[in-house]
Amino acid sequence: MSLIQHRDEQVRFQQQLDNARNYVLPFIEQALPVLPGMHVLDIGCGDGGVLVPFLEKGCIGTGIELDLMKAEIAKKMLGEFIAKGQCEIVNQNIYEEQALINYQGRFDLIILKDVVEHIPDQERFIPYLQKFLKPGGHIFFGFPPWYMPHGGHQQVCQNKFLSVLPWFHLLPVPLYRGILRMGGESEPVIKELLEIKDTGISIERFERIALKSGYTIPLKTHYLINPIYQYKFGWKPRKQAALISAIPWVRDVITTCVYYVIKY
Repeated sequence: MSLIQHRDEQVRFQQQLDNARNYVLPFIEQALPVLPGMHVLDIGCGDGGVLVPFLEKGCIGTGIELDLMKAEIAKKMLGEFIAKGQCEIVNQNIYEEQALINYQGRFDLIILKDVVEHIPDQERFIPYLQKFLKPGGHIFFGFPPWYMPHGGHQQVCQNKFLSVLPWFHLLPVPLYRGILRMGGESEPVIKELLEIKDTGISIERFERIALKSGYTIPLKTHYLINPIYQYKFGWKPRKQAALISAIPWVRDVITTCVYYVIKY
């Protein structure tokens, strides 16, 4: 059962904005004061809602979005800031040479909200981000761990039962694909879900890649109930119990969202 935000850009934008204003920005500020004039890069910016609280604080924002339709929505939603020269939205692949030419060493903060779990070869991607940071720059990551009940993003399914069925994304690919087809899912949805199965990332693998790449991890929070669920479902956010957060692999299965700030 797809949710309203999957169909309504205004609802989706407002949910992104509210979540960023109330949770993402305050979390980041525990590690890095967000000040006017700071340069902020939002990779996979979607409709642009996550950037708004940073722009409201006087930051200079850049949103990079590979999906042309989403980039055009972001340009519309952030038109006021773009008109003032405070923000730009770029339809570009971050790996393109032009991205390095334009943005190498430019940013105090990079934001990836619900993005890294969609990107192939995270062992290459996460250290690559260092090229865009100023010395001492920070990166925010927020993502659902792969092994959590809906880590496969199966909430996008049109089949109501499959959209709420936990953990079935962990099945072997042939069985997973077969269940999706039996449930009546379209080929584009199946393709999207299988791509996420290839790229989903666990807490353990994320931390291992970050540390191996030369980052430190000054701040992290694990959530039993993802803050975005407050806006999607009306569920009150709840942090994961400290004991569970300390147990590798167990925490992946029952943690619906993690926030990290890493520093280079």
